[in-house]
Amino acid sequence: MRIVFATILFMCSFSNLSAQTENVQLKITALTGDFYIYTTYNTYEQSKVPANGMYVVTNEGVVLFDTPWDTTQFQPLLDSIQARHKKKVILAFATHWHSDKTAGLEYYRQLGIKTYTTVRTDELSKQNNKKRAEFLMTKDTVFHTGQYSFETYYPGQGHTEDNIVIWFNKEKILFGGCLIKGASDENLGFLSDGNIDEYETTLKKVKKKFPAPKYIIVAHSDWNNLNSLNHSIEMAKALKKKKG
Repeated sequence: MRIVFATILFMCSFSNLSAQTENVQLKITALTGDFYIYTTYNTYEQSKVPANGMYVVTNEGVVLFDTPWDTTQFQPLLDSIQARHKKKVILAFATHWHSDKTAGLEYYRQLGIKTYTTVRTDELSKQNNKKRAEFLMTKDTVFHTGQYSFETYYPGQGHTEDNIVIWFNKEKILFGGCLIKGASDENLGFLSDGNIDEYETTLKKVKKKFPAPKYIIVAHSDWNNLNSLNHSIEMAKALKKKKG
């Protein structure tokens, strides 16, 4: 009887744990040092899909890369950062115009957070009725915030025509956004706004410019496998060949 009861208790506990895991809306994972990956979720083609963003805690405040895809998590992310680090978000960047990157720009702008995109991202956001940033970058730019420096880089068209990546040179962290896919992904994902002909060349430019990253952060897959960039190049090469 005790064994049966224990088994039922275990099954109930496992069921509750699974339900809690399924209902998670915001997850924050330490990357290295002052760098953290935050993950929110949304539904795409009837499946729950994670969206990874990143933030770095500096002496001056927190810098955010991409905004939550889940619109209910704009404030919870800020609250979690404040509770965990006792600092406010002061800058926010979006790496291309799709909603999984830009959705929170207006919300954060209204709170006094400085928001950034490229000029082309802003043009596409305006055309597609997406949220827009306050400050626009006309070229690849190096930013210095507190003790950290990073650069934005536009390698060419791929996932979208405006996709950029972020590079922390000292820490060798490459934030690839949706341009780079996970090492276990079977395809390049959503390409309706992409450029199949240029995708491989664009990714090779990223690899050439940043040849030895210690971390590569991808948007919708596991970011622990450094083969993500090489795998994405191979998928882009195969897709272009198939199209041709």
